[in-house]
Amino acid sequence: MAAPTGARRPNILFIMADNLGYGELGVYGGGATRGAPTPRIDRLAAEGLRLTNMNMEPQCTPSRSSIMTGRFAIRSGTYAVPFGGVPEGLTAWEVTLGDALSAAGYRTGLFGKWHLGSTEARLPNNRGFDEWYGIPRTTDEAIWLDSPGYDPSIISPEPILEGRRGKANRTVATYDLDQRRIIDGEVTKRTVDFLERAGRQGQPFLACAFFTQPHLPTLANPRYAGKTGNGEWADMLAELDDNVGTLIDTLDRLGLRENTLVIFTSDNGGEFIKPWDGWSGPWRGQYFTALEGGIRVPMILRWPAAITAGRVSNEIVHGADIFPTLASLAGAIVPSDRPIDGIDQSGFITGHIAKSAREGFPIWCGNRLQAVKWRNFKAHFYKQDTMRSTAERRNVPFLVNLYTNPQEDEDKSWSGSWVLAPILKIVRDFEQSTLRYPLIPMGTPDPYHP
Repeated sequence: MAAPTGARRPNILFIMADNLGYGELGVYGGGATRGAPTPRIDRLAAEGLRLTNMNMEPQCTPSRSSIMTGRFAIRSGTYAVPFGGVPEGLTAWEVTLGDALSAAGYRTGLFGKWHLGSTEARLPNNRGFDEWYGIPRTTDEAIWLDSPGYDPSIISPEPILEGRRGKANRTVATYDLDQRRIIDGEVTKRTVDFLERAGRQGQPFLACAFFTQPHLPTLANPRYAGKTGNGEWADMLAELDDNVGTLIDTLDRLGLRENTLVIFTSDNGGEFIKPWDGWSGPWRGQYFTALEGGIRVPMILRWPAAITAGRVSNEIVHGADIFPTLASLAGAIVPSDRPIDGIDQSGFITGHIAKSAREGFPIWCGNRLQAVKWRNFKAHFYKQDTMRSTAERRNVPFLVNLYTNPQEDEDKSWSGSWVLAPILKIVRDFEQSTLRYPLIPMGTPDPYHP
């Protein structure tokens, strides 16, 4: 489906938080109850569509991979956060969201966290983005320099990089705890600069502001330290809300409000490691698990030219749907030579279709098919309550009706085994697709050819 009648191809401002739990924002039950109201993000929700059943993969790298390619990360060898020792990230064979929209005439920029490859060839400016600034991997590496025994001659500290298409990346700074506090402010500043330049040129754009908050260590910008009086987490939440507000104000100031699709979401469920653990609202679990708290995230979309304000929907959407949906709206080409697991949801988000185009999806934790979600039902094939728990294979699937058992409480048995028919069909369909299109192993170097 192309852009709705009467609307031009939209500009796209894609804002993503890192490990922001479902229950953190005011409009999702958090905000003031977490020590910091979130008025700007709440207003954004009131001006567009708020999803209550948006689902991601349960780790950072897999979720970002599925967003960028429209493919479940298990297909791309990006099914888990990489810990070194092998080539990491997306092979050059994968077509990214940046590739697709650039080919369709969009100006593209990505600012913030990447986590899909840290070698030169796999960084954003070589993966479809005209420019980028940020960290190639993850925020917990900022702790390394203050860790007893750390030796940079063994493994170098993470750099903050900037680069432009076709040119070598440049190291801006070392990502230490001081930089950790200020990086989201810089992401905001650079995204604003990109929006101003793109707005003057009149070229449609994809601007990705991929914030690092609230990923551990959750440390607010010094300008926000102590601002709420309710601790570091609340200070961070106030900062995040203000940064989003700054980006929205920039669109309005530039006269880009009407035909810019703004997306706000999180890459996966809430932070688990104490004392920075987040809140999943009504759901149990956090990232690295197949529980709802690991995969269900906030998702807000505003596009005044095409999305009716004040809509709320509990229809199922998955992160893999972002690629084909944005490609459809932008008039971009979705690859046809590989399985695309995402589904075009443009008709649903614009209100032309009441129902989501998706009914369910498989859930991998690492390379384990851990569960399947279908409508309001779920089958767990493994028991795993936290990222540190051993995943125990179940003799029979644990079946959940999320309407009656939203906490996925093991003590609440449910005998609706009929749901295994559509659930196992999802499994069979995926397995059949791998016979023709084998999975790419993790650590696969370039060049890769299927």
